[in-house]
Amino acid sequence: MTKPQALPEPFRIKMVEPLALPSRDTRETALRASHYNMFQLKSRDVYLDLLTDSGTGAMSKAQWAALMNGDESYAGADSFYTLKKTLQELLGFDHFLPMHQGRAAEHVVFSSLAREGDLIPMNMPFDTTRAHIFQARAQPLSCVVEEAYQPEVDAPFKGNVDLSKLEAALAQHPHSRRIPLVMVTVTNNSGGGQPVSLENLRACARLTRARGIPLFLDAARMAENAYFIQQREASCRNLTCAQILRRMMDCADAITVSCKKDPLVNIGGLVAMRTEALYYQLAPRTILHEGYLSYGGLAGRDLEALAIGLREMVDEEYLAHRVSQVRYLGDLLTEAGVPILRPVGGHAVFIDAGAFLPHIPQRCYPADVLSVELYREGAIRGVGLGALAFEDTDPVTGRKKLPRLELFRLAIPRRAYTNHHMAYVAKCVAAVHQRRASIRHGLKLVQDSPVPGLSHFVARLEPTPL
Repeated sequence: MTKPQALPEPFRIKMVEPLALPSRDTRETALRASHYNMFQLKSRDVYLDLLTDSGTGAMSKAQWAALMNGDESYAGADSFYTLKKTLQELLGFDHFLPMHQGRAAEHVVFSSLAREGDLIPMNMPFDTTRAHIFQARAQPLSCVVEEAYQPEVDAPFKGNVDLSKLEAALAQHPHSRRIPLVMVTVTNNSGGGQPVSLENLRACARLTRARGIPLFLDAARMAENAYFIQQREASCRNLTCAQILRRMMDCADAITVSCKKDPLVNIGGLVAMRTEALYYQLAPRTILHEGYLSYGGLAGRDLEALAIGLREMVDEEYLAHRVSQVRYLGDLLTEAGVPILRPVGGHAVFIDAGAFLPHIPQRCYPADVLSVELYREGAIRGVGLGALAFEDTDPVTGRKKLPRLELFRLAIPRRAYTNHHMAYVAKCVAAVHQRRASIRHGLKLVQDSPVPGLSHFVARLEPTPL
């Protein structure tokens, strides 16, 4: 195997934040205090924090400078129009609503458009997306290609929608359940940060438009998806990432965005749409739950930083390094014999926790056991995305249904850690892998969330012997 390589960082460090490796005793105390839930750990007790890439990246000097231009007027602020111009030029949407983050955008969309009994076809829904659909008393329907459930399969677009599944769902409309919208997540987080091809997005658009159903993109990681299209889709190799991104947006009637991901800010979200009619359909809940239509829960300075971040996210040197750093970690883990989901996605390495800890039953949450053991080994925080996060209850039988994937995610913050940090992470994961047979405990749930779909955020867990 070729020795893993990573591109050098396309930036130099101008400000540093000290990191400290807590002692083993401190780690054990922290695990007990957090009830073995990574979300409950204090950040001061974490050495390298790979829990999420959401809002954890570093802003550029241009973004920091833009903060000083913030217009904090309640309505009609200049900062709103700066952002509006960026969205029109980069993505082609004339109407948008700023939000304080992505899940606020999900709340506004699903609480406004979905009603009890509705069906929402998607490639694969992520955690808060599912929860918002459940809150609307609707049901998500996964229509992802079958390769998404096969971690070992190295296919280029494992985030693609299975068009036959989507067509079958749409064919039932309006004869059975109402479909208010179709949503495609780019890249597909639940399936390992896997991209969706431009060809697939265009096919989805043709199917939905033929039936008058709006197509939404969950576009939090849209720039990374555009980069993968450029690298893997033959018809797009001579296009820039910005050009590909615009073609992706042309497929959509609307998008929701957690701007804490690809748009390179620490807080923010938005819904962008083509029509004024949809804008005014979503506006009332925005005012009720977020703030006025021109700021939506954000300060003017946040809007300024976001306008810069949206343009910086399609810088191709930055994207090449971003994807290279994540792939570097994946290659190091593969070299150490660690089972990971292939190919490596754009924002995270997903370890196949079921294959890593095959002796731990899925009902004992092996992905979350792995999160505990990696923190214990090196004070590294990741997140389990398996049974604890995605267990479902069958609406007819009431029985619990375990997910087909049991993954552990190491999400890499943007422009925050160096390649040496990735090597440390790989060393610690390899150490846990070497002693995996000695891990003779699972985890049991002792306190759950009353809201379906949010267990892993607030659960209290305890070790349980196998």
